[in-house]
Amino acid sequence: MPPRSPGVSQTDVVVQSIRQMIIEGRLRPGDRLPVEKDLAAAFGVSRNPLREGVRALSMMGVLETRQGDGTYVTNLDPSMLLVPMGFVVDLHDGSGTVHLHAVRRILETEAAAVAALQIGTAALEAAAELLRLNEAELTLDEPNHETVIENDIAFHRIIAEASGNPVLAALIDALGGRTMRDRLRRSISQPGADETAHREHLSILAALTAHQPDRARIQMAAHLFTVEDYLRERDTLNPITN
Repeated sequence: MPPRSPGVSQTDVVVQSIRQMIIEGRLRPGDRLPVEKDLAAAFGVSRNPLREGVRALSMMGVLETRQGDGTYVTNLDPSMLLVPMGFVVDLHDGSGTVHLHAVRRILETEAAAVAALQIGTAALEAAAELLRLNEAELTLDEPNHETVIENDIAFHRIIAEASGNPVLAALIDALGGRTMRDRLRRSISQPGADETAHREHLSILAALTAHQPDRARIQMAAHLFTVEDYLRERDTLNPITN
């Protein structure tokens, strides 16, 4: 092992060393880690920091400890590895929500364009069914806003997954939690917001059905700019003070 940099804990050494082993191909998805004693000796650390490092990597979705069978490298699926990002997004200070949403908008507009080229019949039907459910919900005297938003999120997830890029889909999903709650506040505070979003979703679906990438990109951008404008207006009227 190379000499440890000043200020780097033994736990950090474990995390960085296992990370390097994976990057270099010495550990591959599905591989079992060496026994604890050998690994601690190889890293030059004691067993407690080794266990802490393994626990940290397990929380990140990099490792998986199987009771009585040892610790293994996971399949390193992007959707699993990006779960902690969603947690970070949820904890992010409210003043940064508009910036998070801007990133989501950039990702989703391109996802929609790519999806328009290759989305299949089953995905289109599933997306259409979600919009039919929302249309029925919105005709009620007191529609359930959470149900509407959950269907909205599922609609966007179908499009992201139809892009065929699991990393892109995972990033979009990770950014959806925080913005979902802001959409909930918007739907309650702004009359007609749910109906507007529904019409925009119908336009997006029409572009996807027609397999028109430029149109899908534009419709998705217009839809998400509506939400972004609301967030900017909210921050202007109710600035967050630290």
